[in-house]
Amino acid sequence: MAEVIRSSRPLPTPHARRKYALIVGILAVLAVAFAAGLLAWDNPMPFGTEGFWRIAKLRATNLIVIAVVAVCQAVATVAFQTVTNNRIITPSIMGFESLYRVVQTGAVFLLGISGVVALQGVPQFLLQIALMVGFSLLLYGWLLSGKYGNLQIMLLVGIVIGGGLGSVSTFMQRLLTPSEFDVLTARLLGSISNADADYLPIAIPLMLVAVVLVWASSRRLNVMALGKEAATSLGVPYRRQLMYTLFLVSILMAVSTSLVGPMTFLGFLVATLAYQFADTYDHRRIFPVAVLTGFCVLAGAYFIIKNVFSAQGAVSVIIELVGGTLFLIVILRKGRL
Repeated sequence: MAEVIRSSRPLPTPHARRKYALIVGILAVLAVAFAAGLLAWDNPMPFGTEGFWRIAKLRATNLIVIAVVAVCQAVATVAFQTVTNNRIITPSIMGFESLYRVVQTGAVFLLGISGVVALQGVPQFLLQIALMVGFSLLLYGWLLSGKYGNLQIMLLVGIVIGGGLGSVSTFMQRLLTPSEFDVLTARLLGSISNADADYLPIAIPLMLVAVVLVWASSRRLNVMALGKEAATSLGVPYRRQLMYTLFLVSILMAVSTSLVGPMTFLGFLVATLAYQFADTYDHRRIFPVAVLTGFCVLAGAYFIIKNVFSAQGAVSVIIELVGGTLFLIVILRKGRL
């Protein structure tokens, strides 16, 4: 009779390890293929010429933006869902995107079309990030401190605040002229073309620092996934780790949203697929799969939008359609949040 080998390792069997390596390999190949396609597809200059590489270099900026957004959304969503112990709720519902819409709409409402120009520039980019991170820290610190600090209440209040900010944005939009509304709409769609290359020297270091710190917390996140009681009994300072992770998530989401605009269902789509692909509890293995999945999803959507529909990178159209459909499927299957 064959001996049954029991193990608590993240990938306990050779079959599981081979499957994980195969999935990572396939995602890596797809990521390279999408990257090459975005650089070379429909390039009017002959391959290898100076003109070809000049055009490819211009396109590389969009590729870097896609990579930054994919990393931010993937890592932030997986970490957020772990500490909240809920695989449906994402950071987007906590008011990040609603705050972005209020800032953009308020600028156009007060300054007209010139308000869009007033929000462009490195200082304004830093200000948007600071506002989003400050808003989240204020929310987390208020709702998670004190005797009655409760994570579920924080999530519900975040949803309410996000809805309230969205209502304020809608009210101001109704008072805009048609030309102002058209200009604003272009800014409120999640689009790679919204990104400015001047922002990357700020966005990339912020992203790298936050990702490295989240990665360093992977073992504690594994324990946090067991729940508050189990994590506390195993020696993890639950509240401190929760606030620390939420702060890093805030930075990642603020960088992504300020760079390209709101993408409500990108994080949910990427995280859901990553859990299925990785099939493990270990965040050191989930994060790479999530990042590769995010890049493939975002680059694939951008490739289709740009080359099939000529929509200049408004990737949120496809992301919202696919991600929203998957969200409804998961909700209907689980029957609860």
